[in-house]
Amino acid sequence: MPQELDAHPPRPVPSAPSNNNETAMTSAQRKKLRALAHHLEPVVYIGKQGLTEAVIEKTDRSLNDHELIKVRFIEFKEEKKDLTAQLAEATNSELAGILGHVAILYREHEDPEQRKIDLSD
Repeated sequence: MPQELDAHPPRPVPSAPSNNNETAMTSAQRKKLRALAHHLEPVVYIGKQGLTEAVIEKTDRSLNDHELIKVRFIEFKEEKKDLTAQLAEATNSELAGILGHVAILYREHEDPEQRKIDLSD
């Protein structure tokens, strides 16, 4: 059974997405992110322990390093939509899509000079 996330304090992060008006990501932006993520390998895996603090911390670090990551579900495949939503909320990231048992998460880097992805189309 996955751990509850209620005890995890929210992390202050500037608003994502990068369209600078604090609205939800558009379908065109999600499509662009899915295309950019196509060649990426998953960097976070959800295994038999479910969504743990370690998984949340690994996801947070990976988003800081890469902005766009894949999360693979080895276990809890039936709950992947709910778990992905919880993970996105816990890391202040946006869900770009779920393809099979892989979720694609995006969070704009805090430092404008280190941003790798431009969604301002």
